[in-house]
Order: sequence, then C-alpha cells, then structure tokens
Amino acid sequence: MILTSLKDLSEIFWKDIVLFPKSLKWENYMEVFKLNQFMRHLFNSIIVTICITLGELFTTILAAFAFSNFKFKGRDLLFTLLLSTMMIPSEILVIPNFVLLSKLGWIDTYKALIIPWCASVFAIFFLRQYFLGIPKELYYAAKVDGCSDFKYLCTVMVPMAKPAIITLAILKIINSWNAFMWPLVVTNSEEMRTLPTVLAKFSSEVGMDYNLLMAATTIIILPMIIIYILLSKYIINGVSRSGIKG
Repeated sequence: MILTSLKDLSEIFWKDIVLFPKSLKWENYMEVFKLNQFMRHLFNSIIVTICITLGELFTTILAAFAFSNFKFKGRDLLFTLLLSTMMIPSEILVIPNFVLLSKLGWIDTYKALIIPWCASVFAIFFLRQYFLGIPKELYYAAKVDGCSDFKYLCTVMVPMAKPAIITLAILKIINSWNAFMWPLVVTNSEEMRTLPTVLAKFSSEVGMDYNLLMAATTIIILPMIIIYILLSKYIINGVSRSGIKG
C-alpha cells in the first residue's frame, strides 16, 4: 500500500509487476491534501472520534459500576437482556436508527455521527468483568469512611481499572476513526463527511487513481497504527486481567 502510494499511476498498470517505484512520488500525498475539503474531513474525523470515545467511556464506566457493585431488583435479568443485544447484527439497526434520527432532525449533523455510538454493550460487559475483580473490601472500607459511591468510583475504581479503560479507549478510537458506512448514511453534505468517505472521490468514469487512493488510505490508517503500537501493552494487560467472572 505504501509503495503503491509513492508510484506514478503509469507504473501501477505496467505489464510487469514492479514492487518498488522508480522514483518516489511524494507529490501524491500533496495531491491528497489539496483535495477539496480534505482538511475539513480530517477535522470532522478528529472531532467525531474524540467525542464518541469520551461519550462511550462516560456511559460505560457508570453502567459497569452499577452492574458490578449495586444490588437492585432485576439486575441480572437486565444485564442478560443487555448482553443479548450483542447478537443483533449492527446492519439491521441502520435503517431504524436513520428513520429515528431523521424524525429528530439530526441528519447531516455532528449529533447523528456521535450520539448513537456513545454506548457499547461490549464495553459495559468488558469493564464490568474488570470491576468484579476489584476486592469488595475496598468498597466496604470506603463506605465506612463516609465515601460516596461516585467518589469511590472516581478515586478507587477508575484508577485501578486504568488498563481496561485505556484498552476500551484504543478500540473505540480505531473503530470510530475507520467508520465508513454510518457517516456515509447520515451525512448529505461534504462539510460533514469524515476521512474514510473521502476514498470514493478517487474513482471516476475513466478509472481509479490507485496511487492517490493508496496515499489517502495510508494517511487514514497511519495514526491508528502508531496509536496501537505505542499502547498495545495496555490492550494486552487489560484483556488478560479482565477475566470472565460470573
């Protein structure tokens, strides 16, 4: 992909396969950045990714804490019903969600891009399992000292669950950054489109600009690769320590 992004378009269609370009065409990347509203798409992707990640972490931490520390009527049944929704393919929900957002007047807005993805059943399940591994004695000791539930969550649970929370954040960042279908469905104007939707612009009636397409793809995925490499230890630690505790 990277090598193709540095080739001249004619080299890609040569009869003989050429792995390395004769000369590095760095101007391919400049052409991508000069693309109409590319920087706007980049800005949208950053805003949407940050907001979705923060929104999911907020709802996940509160829900996971409630399911792991509070005893209330119907808790286990509610959690089971929540988990059962993971069996529903996300594609089935596209049309109902679109109709709902359309009635709310949210189509082609940041609200449509962000709010539907600010909660995740998998994230709640994952963090709940991690919270269950934290000794209950800490909670009881905190209550004896007069600590409120919210303060205990912020000062004890969240710091101890840092690997799991970082893991969820990384996974959500990657998923939100690479999202293609949903932004394409709920946006009409170019001003609201995100980076992955830009890839369709390199197709024309006479063919595909594969060198520019690969350059744009490299720009899109490179930040995620760097984030994963730098923070992969947190993913391994978070997954290994979360366990599957009933």
